[in-house]
Amino acid sequence: MSSELLDRYLLGEAIPKERLVKSLLAQPSPQALAAPFYRALSAVGIRAADEAFIALRLAVRGEVPTDEAVREVRELAARTRAADEKEKQAARAAYHARVDGTLS
Repeated sequence: MSSELLDRYLLGEAIPKERLVKSLLAQPSPQALAAPFYRALSAVGIRAADEAFIALRLAVRGEVPTDEAVREVRELAARTRAADEKEKQAARAAYHARVDGTLS
């Protein structure tokens, strides 16, 4: 699974949820932690909350999507969406450092 479309959606790009769900289900990650999220997406489709997409994003990278982790990524995504042009690059970098960084 490529996380690019998911990241673009979470960071506020106007990507239809239907397209996002179809893409995610068409190319699922082999990561075992992500399996329950794919089953849920298959069941609820576009009714899935953004927190479910964030949890999937974390699970795909091999991170257990705890409430704390989901809240942290949700805040970083919200900060990026709300940033003015001057701050947007730094906000995006902080988001990507969190979701793409090395697991400890």
